[in-house]
Amino acid sequence: MKKIKYLSIALMGVVSLLVVIAVVLLVFKNQGTNASHIFSQALSASTSTLAETTVDNSTGWKALAAGLGIGLAALGGTIGMGLAIAKSAESISRQPEAEGKIRSTFMLGLVFIETVVIYALIVGILVIFVL
Repeated sequence: MKKIKYLSIALMGVVSLLVVIAVVLLVFKNQGTNASHIFSQALSASTSTLAETTVDNSTGWKALAAGLGIGLAALGGTIGMGLAIAKSAESISRQPEAEGKIRSTFMLGLVFIETVVIYALIVGILVIFVL
């Protein structure tokens, strides 16, 4: 059981990292610059050339903020849903006669968790297109 828990945490971490990298690459692609060129300059730590290539990237920061907000909300939602599923299955196995009450409370909780993730998606879309 512990192996599955650690494997799922590692998988969520890898997916989160890939989402962050994709958003950063999307930001630099929208700026019309070469992302690998920017990363190589940042790694070489030549601040004078990096400052010259820096442009006004307010759209990029908006996309980055929206992506990170949606990603964190989705990550929190998946963790919450996973814990809710585990606890409801455990409580149903301990008390099978209360299955109906447990299931209805479980479904209501899942609806609230999913609503928070949808709100984060709406806020992310608003940040990108309205601000």
